[in-house]
Amino acid sequence: MLLLLFSAVGGLATESIDGSKKVIKVGGNSAYPPYEFIDTDGKPSGFVVELTQAIAETMGFQVVIRLDKSWTEMRKALEKGEVDVLQGISFSEEREKILDFSPPHSLVSHSIFARKGAPPVSSLDELRGKEVILMGRGVMHDYFVEAGLPIHPITAPTVADALKLLSSGKYEYAVLATLPASYLMKNLGIENVDMIAKSIDTKQYCYAVKKGNLAVLAKFNEGMALLKETGKYRELQDKWLGAVETHSVAWTWLARHSLIIVASLLLGLLVSVIWSRILKMQVAVRTAALKHEIEERMRAAEELKLHQQRMIQADKMAALGVLVSSMAHEINNPNGLILLNLPLINEMMTDIEPILTAHYREHGDFPMGGLAYSRMCREVPQLLDEMQDAAKRIKRMVDDLKHFSKKSDADFKELVDVNNVVRTSLRLVEHSLRRSAIHCTVHYAEPIPLITGNSHRLEQVIVNLLLNAAQAIESSSSRDKPDMIYKPLVNVVSSSKGIPNAEKGILISTMFDQATGTVVVKVHDDGVGIPPEHLHRLTDPFFTTKRDTGGTGLGLAISTEIIKEHGGSIHFESLSNEGATVIVRLPTAAVEVRS
Repeated sequence: MLLLLFSAVGGLATESIDGSKKVIKVGGNSAYPPYEFIDTDGKPSGFVVELTQAIAETMGFQVVIRLDKSWTEMRKALEKGEVDVLQGISFSEEREKILDFSPPHSLVSHSIFARKGAPPVSSLDELRGKEVILMGRGVMHDYFVEAGLPIHPITAPTVADALKLLSSGKYEYAVLATLPASYLMKNLGIENVDMIAKSIDTKQYCYAVKKGNLAVLAKFNEGMALLKETGKYRELQDKWLGAVETHSVAWTWLARHSLIIVASLLLGLLVSVIWSRILKMQVAVRTAALKHEIEERMRAAEELKLHQQRMIQADKMAALGVLVSSMAHEINNPNGLILLNLPLINEMMTDIEPILTAHYREHGDFPMGGLAYSRMCREVPQLLDEMQDAAKRIKRMVDDLKHFSKKSDADFKELVDVNNVVRTSLRLVEHSLRRSAIHCTVHYAEPIPLITGNSHRLEQVIVNLLLNAAQAIESSSSRDKPDMIYKPLVNVVSSSKGIPNAEKGILISTMFDQATGTVVVKVHDDGVGIPPEHLHRLTDPFFTTKRDTGGTGLGLAISTEIIKEHGGSIHFESLSNEGATVIVRLPTAAVEVRS
């Protein structure tokens, strides 16, 4: 049965004068206590319901709250546009493809429930091959489907229906939200069902809208932030979530200690000793449970922070792409004129040179552009050639930068030549190497197989590794470096000569490992090296030893994810003060080796 419940904020005009929505339709679950449910008076109640109403009041808009017994139908209502926002839905990466989520307003843990007498299980993996009751289109149902775990899902429209089905004796196990299930077991008087594995998984519980409906989501995000500032959010949280937990703990504590007191009166000193030992065990168990809960909350917060940082980085890269495209157009226009006119000037100088030479022989040397003609006739052709080479270099650099900043469609099906990836990456970081006077020796293995992947993503990895190597070398030396603006810094070595003993700097090489069927890229630097205690943490998000110089700790984490997306691996070798080597391995494509 669908229940349409309206907030008491006034009329139901759907649009304001300027066209923005004044009434926002909010969907939810009518049987998910204490978060959202229909109370005995037939009204919506619960933590999320009151949070939604408080946000609407704070932000000055109206809400229509629609609670449906079937979560599947409510998900369809959002997809059809019958509701604007779901006030309580667990976050997952798969759902994020079609929905936009707010920061979490709650953390919902899930546990395994079993009918009494069922064989004990302690993890999701132990449910393989078993019939398991799940909420239809709930997050755990989606998890089992996405993970491909071989279970036999039995879907129920609500948590209450799932518990009744489990209690009936037809099935033995269910995976349900811990707090709603515990709440309903007590209210429904279900005594033949136990929680046998607590908090096996914790999900972020958020507001969500259809993909792209960010204007509505922004109102809820802002309202929730304001409620946290005023303390109203904490008040609602303590009222609904803290109260349930406190009541449950208090009841258990009272019953347990009443038995202890009675037993102590009967058994005296012996029972007192037993009671003391039991109490210590309970404290240890409770401490371990609290520690686990704290770790889960910290992990969820860290994942949320990483997700937000990636969104910020993606937005910055999108802005960079727009800026680079605009600047490339502005640079290429005048540079194109230079490239177009320089050959004409060169031909003009070639045509006029015999006349000027004849004048020189007849009348002697004469000034030209402030210098003697005898000098200019030798230097002008060289100057024109250098100008043309410089203009071509500008065009190539702009093209490389546009290529690097171009938004990737994450298509990993193109055939990629790793040598070309390295060449493009070197051109992108050439200015940074030149400014720091760092020498770079390159060895390209030929022939080398193609790989299947995305060249833009791989260039991002190589650029990041080269910049890290340059920073390591800069940190290892405090000496003044000479001006090397016009000195070649990249030495390309042919495969026939092998890799020489390069001067101190960066050595990058490619090769094909026939034993593993992988293309290998090695980047070695003669920098400060990596301390052994840091090696295993290099790819952890936000871990950095360069925080004081602007390091974010995301470069190697993102690079590692890119390599994994290509089916490859990345490995680090280093000793303190002896430099470092990064080894990237990428599986080859099913094509012939290029010669």
